[in-house]
Amino acid sequence: MNTFYITTPIYYPNGPPHIGHAYTTVYADVLARFARLIEKDVFFLTGNDEHGLKIQRFAEKLGKTPKEVVDEMAVIYRDYWLRLNISYDYFIRTTDSVHEKVVMSGFEKLYRKGYVYRDKYGGLYCVDCEKYYLPGEYVEVEGKPYCPIHNKPLEYLEEETYYFKLSEFKDYLLEVLRNNKIVYPEEYSLEVVSRIEKEGLRDLSIARPVERVSWGVKVPFDPNYVIYVWFDALLNYITGAGYATDFERFEKYWANVHHVVGKDILWFHTAIWFSILKALDIPPPKKVIVHAFLINKGLKIGKSAGNVISINDLLARYNGPDGVRYILSRVFNMSKDSEVSFELMDAIYNDELADTYGNLIRRVGALAIKKLRGKIYRREVDKKLSEQIMVKIGNYLERMKNYEVPGAIIEIMDLLREGNAYVNNTRPWEKEDPSKELYGLLELIRVSTIALAPFIPSVASKVSDEFGFKIESPEKLRLGMLERYSIRNAPILFKKVLPQGNA
Repeated sequence: MNTFYITTPIYYPNGPPHIGHAYTTVYADVLARFARLIEKDVFFLTGNDEHGLKIQRFAEKLGKTPKEVVDEMAVIYRDYWLRLNISYDYFIRTTDSVHEKVVMSGFEKLYRKGYVYRDKYGGLYCVDCEKYYLPGEYVEVEGKPYCPIHNKPLEYLEEETYYFKLSEFKDYLLEVLRNNKIVYPEEYSLEVVSRIEKEGLRDLSIARPVERVSWGVKVPFDPNYVIYVWFDALLNYITGAGYATDFERFEKYWANVHHVVGKDILWFHTAIWFSILKALDIPPPKKVIVHAFLINKGLKIGKSAGNVISINDLLARYNGPDGVRYILSRVFNMSKDSEVSFELMDAIYNDELADTYGNLIRRVGALAIKKLRGKIYRREVDKKLSEQIMVKIGNYLERMKNYEVPGAIIEIMDLLREGNAYVNNTRPWEKEDPSKELYGLLELIRVSTIALAPFIPSVASKVSDEFGFKIESPEKLRLGMLERYSIRNAPILFKKVLPQGNA
């Protein structure tokens, strides 16, 4: 299958994006860039979730209308993604008219099919999550129910609502989650299965009275209600692929859709989303890729925890987008929460980008210019070095195709360390004609740079231009393909950062 459709969650724009948003978005972008690199037809979707009570209250605090706020924030988000070199194909907003039509038609279809009904509901509600919490789902702080995600008191709400018959999909969900390997890593699939088996499935409230939540998509047959923000938000994935506008395009991309989500929204993207899709006669996604949290000062990074690291600070400290992208990819973890600090990020940046990759580029480029005026013609690559290159690029490809981004980076960093060791061992600066050694090293650099292109696209492009090779599919790499390297410059790619106290 030559298509690859990848999505991020769409983000609540009640503040500018921070390192947590960048963590997910950069990972998705790396996978999108890799898929393009191996010549797949890629569609990459990201965007903003612009409806709901949280946005409504945020706008009220600012003395603005919700539309004014979300319009302003859409500009800010796009600007940050541009600064991080995010190569999305479509920035979707849930206020887009085409999306609102999809939401209304989807809601109405479920109502006609008998999956939606009206009834009364009362329960504990988190405004930030925009969801009700059942007993066992929330935590208690001094005897009071608190949201486990935002560490805020839950509000008791009772109201008439429309329900989605989630309970009817228990057998379907268990079969899909057990047998289709959709959720990755599999441990998260087992977590959802265990919860369904233990708790069962309760019907889901999917509407809010307009007098409480005015900012949202109206229920098409009852203007006294707006559609639940999570129902609205989840449908962005089908809107973006062309569900309402180009069904042929939708079928092409939906067949290979990959959702990237944090573990805190796993339930919504499995139990609820798969059930809605089934009710709409749409197959489940090809893959839901789940990651753990970024942790700072012992807590999940977020505005409510007060431990946000700004994207501006990261871009300034690590000399632009490539350093930030590399660091976030390097610490990415699916199964375990990753504690991040500037001390850790500095070490990754200095040791791997500056001292390993950047140092090899500088050394080899300077030697080529000094010893051979930058013209290095094809020579046979040392057998041991050649074997190392081909083994590492094979491992890299396998890891990238299995979404193991940090592991793929490690393979290439190991190869670059071998390159630095090869320079030290062969001592090309002592040879009158070090063409053989330099050609082998340039082949190693070419392969490594191509492999790193999804992570550090600007730097990879610069190296390929300065050293005279093309960024092409790593699946087609063969050593000895280039007749000649023409080295124009030996750039310093990454300036080392000093400890914060000395910065």
